[in-house]
Amino acid sequence: MRREQTTWQVEVLGDRAVFTLRELCERSDVHAEFVVKLVNYGVIAPVEEGQLGDWRFDAVALTRLQKARRLQRDLKLNVPGLAVSLDLLDDVRSLRQEVNRLHQQLRQMTGEDF
Repeated sequence: MRREQTTWQVEVLGDRAVFTLRELCERSDVHAEFVVKLVNYGVIAPVEEGQLGDWRFDAVALTRLQKARRLQRDLKLNVPGLAVSLDLLDDVRSLRQEVNRLHQQLRQMTGEDF
């Protein structure tokens, strides 16, 4: 029996990583028109406003774009659906962080482990 190995490629990006529109498209395997639609719907935003050719994006925008692409591919969502879904996912993440913080506070106050 042959065992297959899975190889993962991980790229660590610094907080100051900045990408042109072209680089963003290449890293996410999307067309520039898709990125423009996402910017128009507020899903992602360039680091600084300006002409389309001057747009630069940070690592947060790259991550969000890749997440949007997966949602579009897997769930067949349109751009407005992507915007709502990503906002809801952000809310869920924030709420989970808040619950974890409150659990920590409660443990500290009561000396118990939940």
